[in-house]
Amino acid sequence: MLDAFTKKRIEKLLSDYIDQKVPKSVRNQVRLNFKFRGNNVTLVEERPAFKSDQWVELDIAQFRLEESKWKVYWRDSKDKWHFVEDIIPDEDFEKQLKTVDKDNRGMFWG
Repeated sequence: MLDAFTKKRIEKLLSDYIDQKVPKSVRNQVRLNFKFRGNNVTLVEERPAFKSDQWVELDIAQFRLEESKWKVYWRDSKDKWHFVEDIIPDEDFEKQLKTVDKDNRGMFWG
């Protein structure tokens, strides 16, 4: 379980990232969010469902704190998470978030 300080720091980093990533003019069409579960942080894209007031969630990436380092995972079409082997685990969460944002291989943002 993440300690309170680490969780608060990650919440701030992700909130700032989301504010910069999604322009206010399109937030009624797409938004980003995040959720915590134990030592995992999942970055989620949300879009309005067709002919509904509901929003549909699409998991973008998952960050897992394992052995004091953040590992990055991607989710397949069968909802199974896979470790991204070419993103080296790192103690710096912000560095891992920047790597996901750059998405050199097109794994996260399509």
